[in-house]
Amino acid sequence: MLIDTYGRVATDLRVSLTDRCNLRCTYCMPEEGLQWLGKSDLLTDDEIVRLVRIAVTHLGITEVRFTGGEPLLRPGLVGIVERVAALEPRPQMSLTTNGIGLKRTAAALKQAGLDRVNVSLDTLRPDVFKTLTRRDRHKDVIEGLAAAHEAGLTPVKINSVLMPGLNEEEAPDLLAWAVEHDYELRFIEQMPLDAQHGWKREGMVTAGDILASLRTRFELTPEESGERGSAPAERWTVDGGPHRVGVIASVTRPFCAACDRTRLTADGQVRTCLFAREETDLRAALRADGPEGDDEAIARIWKLAMWGKKAGSGLDDPTFLQPDRPMSAIGG
Repeated sequence: MLIDTYGRVATDLRVSLTDRCNLRCTYCMPEEGLQWLGKSDLLTDDEIVRLVRIAVTHLGITEVRFTGGEPLLRPGLVGIVERVAALEPRPQMSLTTNGIGLKRTAAALKQAGLDRVNVSLDTLRPDVFKTLTRRDRHKDVIEGLAAAHEAGLTPVKINSVLMPGLNEEEAPDLLAWAVEHDYELRFIEQMPLDAQHGWKREGMVTAGDILASLRTRFELTPEESGERGSAPAERWTVDGGPHRVGVIASVTRPFCAACDRTRLTADGQVRTCLFAREETDLRAALRADGPEGDDEAIARIWKLAMWGKKAGSGLDDPTFLQPDRPMSAIGG
């Protein structure tokens, strides 16, 4: 299993399938985009499936989340999901997406074995969406959410980031809309993962701000003690239930002590934390001949990487420096 020196055991694997994205969200990358990874640097479909198989059969991984960039841009996505679903034991599988391609792919992903999706949607207003993402694709995301729900990729979860001066007043409207459409809404504090390093702690919309705004229209009841487990979101029942809302407060309420995640980048690097500044190369071992490239050797490298995981992300330190790779290259 993947255990660290603090006794945490990783059972949740986040796999970035590509660094490319068809949006240019202001909190993630510059308007002109980034220098994408070369094809030879990216893991192949076979290499991704092999690493997931090693994680599941050798290292105790029980949940797999496919991320990007935008994972729906990966041509072999449906086949990867289908092959991972055939593993024994079968891991739970989810996908984090911007939703633009979900209308045409949701049914195929469900048939392949995907269990559910997380979709990014920061606003109900098309004009604000265009400002935030630099793309006029709001309608596509709304239709993608509906397609995911219809296909049975449930619970359909929505991830929303509130930005000062843009959408910070929308929290109650977003929650009302999510409840109406049977989606589970989660607000995420803006994190320092933008390539242009424009994030500032001062003025960010905090978990406290979000909850205060929601309570102007809704009664929120905290979930039972112990129910959260290793989940990153604190959750509240909305107006007595059954709907819930969550807040992921990575900056103001770090949850590192319960972290159960390990991360694989699109170019085959292990990251022990989304905010880590160190990576461990698995791609070289995958492509090596002889014993150094067998499953057991790769599993040992992965175990050693996780053994060195730090106690926390460092986000609660006011002097925190942003990671040297943007979220599109790491996987959210």
